[in-house]
Amino acid sequence: MAVSSEPGMSNLDYESGSAHNKSTSVHGIKQRHPQRRNHYGLNNFFGHDNQSGIVTDWNSGRNIFITEDFVIGLITGLEEEVGGASTVVMYNIGIEWGQRDADFFQQWFKQEYDRDIRQTSLTFALEAWWWPFTAQGWGNWELDLSEQKNGFMFINIFDSAVARTLGDVGKPVCHLYAGMFAGFFSGIVKKTLSCIEIQCYAMGETYCKFLLGKTERIDAATFWQNEGATARDIEKRLRNGELLP
Repeated sequence: MAVSSEPGMSNLDYESGSAHNKSTSVHGIKQRHPQRRNHYGLNNFFGHDNQSGIVTDWNSGRNIFITEDFVIGLITGLEEEVGGASTVVMYNIGIEWGQRDADFFQQWFKQEYDRDIRQTSLTFALEAWWWPFTAQGWGNWELDLSEQKNGFMFINIFDSAVARTLGDVGKPVCHLYAGMFAGFFSGIVKKTLSCIEIQCYAMGETYCKFLLGKTERIDAATFWQNEGATARDIEKRLRNGELLP
C-alpha cells in the first residue's frame, strides 16, 4: 500500500485526537460518501485542502507528511541530547500518543459504527484501530491474542516506519511503537500495561515483534533480553509461565 504521493516519504499523524488538532475543513469524499468503509487508499483516506495546505484524514485528524530524513534527524538529535535515555524519551512520547489515541479512537469508532467498542468483537475493533496507521505508513500488523488470559500478548509489525528508515543497526529501535501500544491498550482496558520490542527489523529480522502485558512480565522479558535471550526464547519462557524469582 502506498503511504505517500512521493517516493521515500511516510505519514505521521499529528497529535491525533487533541482538541486543537481537529480540522474545520470537511473531507470531500467523506462528505459525499459518509457510509463508505473501504476508504483506506491514499486518495480516499486523506483529504487535501489546497487553499489552507491542511491534510486531514477520514477521522478528521490533522496530518503532516515527513521524509525518512526527518525520522533519522529526530532520533539522532535525541541521542545527541540525552544519550541512552533517548529510548526512554521515545517510549514515553509513544505512551502519551497512545493514551490520547485510545480516547480519540473510541470517539470515532462509535461515530463510524454506531456502537461502543465493547459491544463488538475485540479483533474487529483492534483491526479498525490499526487500519488508519497502515494507511499512514506505519506498517501492517498481526496480533497474537492466544495468551491474553495469562496477561500478555504479542504484536508483529511488518515494515516499521522507524526500523525501515534506520536499517540494520543491530538493536531494537521501535521504542515509539512500544510506547504507543502500552499507552493505547492501557487506555482501552483501564489498567497499566507495558510493552517491549523483543525482535526488530533493524536487527536483521524480517519483522518487528512486541510483547505487551503486565509489568512483571515485561520486566522478566527485559531481563532475559539483556541476558542475551532471543525473541523465541522469551516467548517460550512466558508461555511456560516463567517469571523472575
